[in-house]
Formats: sequence, C-alpha cells, structure tokens
Amino acid sequence: MKGVILAGGKGTRLYPLTRVINKHLLPVGQLPMIMHGINKLKEAGITSICIVTGKGSAGQFAELLGSGSEWGVALHYCIQDDAGGIAQALGLVESFVRPGESFVVILGDNLFEASLSPFIRAFRGKSGQAAVLLKEVEDPRRYGVPHLTNGRISRIEEKPEHPPSQYSVTGIYFYDDAVFEIIRSIHPSKRGELEITDVNNVYAARGTLSHHILEGWWMDAGTFESLAAVNGLVTSTGGAGK
Repeated sequence: MKGVILAGGKGTRLYPLTRVINKHLLPVGQLPMIMHGINKLKEAGITSICIVTGKGSAGQFAELLGSGSEWGVALHYCIQDDAGGIAQALGLVESFVRPGESFVVILGDNLFEASLSPFIRAFRGKSGQAAVLLKEVEDPRRYGVPHLTNGRISRIEEKPEHPPSQYSVTGIYFYDDAVFEIIRSIHPSKRGELEITDVNNVYAARGTLSHHILEGWWMDAGTFESLAAVNGLVTSTGGAGK
C-alpha cells in the first residue's frame, strides 16, 4: 500500500504567511506541517509516498525533504500545474500507483492524533472500494457531511445549510486503483474544479464507500485560528506524528 499527500493550493486564508511559502511548510509544533502527514504514514508502515504540489512550491519541498531518505521514507513528487481541484490532483498519481494497488490519501493541512494503522489494515486488499474517515464536529456546515442510511454513507453533501448528520468527512481517504477511471468520468463543478466529493459519491452510489470514525483530535489547519489551535494541540499531546 502506498501513501499520497496532497499539498497544493495557494493557502489564501493564511496570507500573508503564504505569500512566499507553501502553507504545508508552515511550522506546527517543532516540525513543518507536511512532516506530520509523512510521519503518520511512516508509523503505519507506509514508506513509499507521493507529494502532489504546485509548480511554484516544488523546489521548497525538495529543498526540505529531498528523496526522503533522511526521514526513513521514499518520496516521489507530482506537479499540479493549475488549481483544478483535489480530484484533479489525485489523478496525477496514477503512474505512482501500480495496477491493483490500494493507497491512502491525506490532505496535507489535515492533522490528527489517531494512528492510521487500524484503518489501513481494514482497507488493505479491498478491490473496487473506497473508504473515508469521519469526525463528529460542532459545525458540520463547514465541511462535507455524510448522509448515513442503515449504517452506510448514501451520499456526501458539501457544506450543507441543514446538515444531515453531525459528522464531517475528514481529508483522509482510501482508494483502490479504480479511482482513476472515476476521476476521468466526473465533470468540473460550478467553481471549475474536479471535486473529491463527486468521486466519493460515485463509490457511495455503488454501495462500496465504507467509513470509520476517527478518534482523538483532528483539525484542518487552513486558517489562522485553526493553525494556532493545532499548534497548541501538538505541543500539549506530543505531536500529530513523531
């Protein structure tokens, strides 16, 4: 099983910090943000990792991380030339994933306490399926929210005014290689991007989207408030990844 970390985007909610540095390289505790995701994958036994980022940031990641050997992993890089959405970025790793191979995807600004190991064990070897991790949140209107029917996700609704549940779909996903055909089948949203929610809803419609509840803390560190909060959590608990 392989790992993918999506670390593109312009980080506009964190200007001016992100004018000259990719947000995934901002410090969280004693490490750059991207290192927490790398360490979570490594701790779970995944050492072959692809980082997807924009062409303006590629040099920054290479300068910090190099081949990954210093960190005990093998890093590969894919370049997203323009901001075409999370699903577009995911589609770029097709050549990195071998036929029949499954992989785990982390959005680089998602930081969390729990180990990925049990979820990887549960998903490994499942063909034609996908899985997402859910987290109960105070205000699900900010996130993708699952419709849960008889214990399964029937569909995911993005930023609903009236949330169908109290759960958020976190930026942690598990896929088999069939996901690339699905990405090719979807169309850009109204904002002109290929949405990961549309990909997940294809699996949901087929009845092959499973889910697990993420224990411990989880945070999307994409705003000043959440970046400050996650720094406090990492400091007090010893880190999202060691």
